[in-house]
Amino acid sequence: MMQVKELPVCSLLGIKVHALTMTELHTLIKDVVDNQKQCIIGHHNLHSLYTYHHEPEMREFYRKADYIHVDGMSLVFLARLLGLPLHKKHRVTYVDWVRPLMNEAARQGWRVFFLGSRPGVAARAARTLKKETPGLQLKTMHGYFDAAAQSSANRDVLQCVNMYKPHILMVGMGMPRQEGWVLNNAGNINANVILTVGACMDYVANALPTPPRWMGRLGLEWLFRLFSEPRRLWRRYLLEPWFILKLMVRGVGGK
Repeated sequence: MMQVKELPVCSLLGIKVHALTMTELHTLIKDVVDNQKQCIIGHHNLHSLYTYHHEPEMREFYRKADYIHVDGMSLVFLARLLGLPLHKKHRVTYVDWVRPLMNEAARQGWRVFFLGSRPGVAARAARTLKKETPGLQLKTMHGYFDAAAQSSANRDVLQCVNMYKPHILMVGMGMPRQEGWVLNNAGNINANVILTVGACMDYVANALPTPPRWMGRLGLEWLFRLFSEPRRLWRRYLLEPWFILKLMVRGVGGK
């Protein structure tokens, strides 16, 4: 793995994040690809903050990740309350980033492999992105397979990824499954940059409704998602924040 550059690092309620803008992430990826290195880029939001404090495998993933950017506006607000140097420009969520990233990939000639989503969803999203972005090299495979490291299905997935030799591997299997998969397989992946991207292709394919972007800027995406998928997300948005509040009261983290 490559060494982390000298970038601003914030310690926030027990986690660490790099203050990276979208442009800086593109520059970082180009540097990794141009120098034939490999790095893992993770991200944090309120859900990952909660999961980090409850699952050892998540803590191990974030220790292994070379860079960790901010995905949730709520973390920016918390950071500002705690006097940390995170700003709105440092919030890079895949709903906003996926298309600029694909544009940059097409411009740079990067091969992209997306692993995740339900069968058919990622392929539909790929058709949309290729239509929007001439020259984009994008291959997909759904994420519904036996992800145990030694399973035959997992070996087949790795073989497919490695035959394509992507410059960017996007793993979108939901948190914490995607982080666990990267953690367990990183040493066998032939890709320069590995990203954990959640449901970004589901939004591109309109398999999930995309929150209005003004809600994202105000930190209200969670409300839209809660009303869109209440049965799946009620615990994440109604219970997990109480644990975050407890962390704040205890004064975990800091500058």
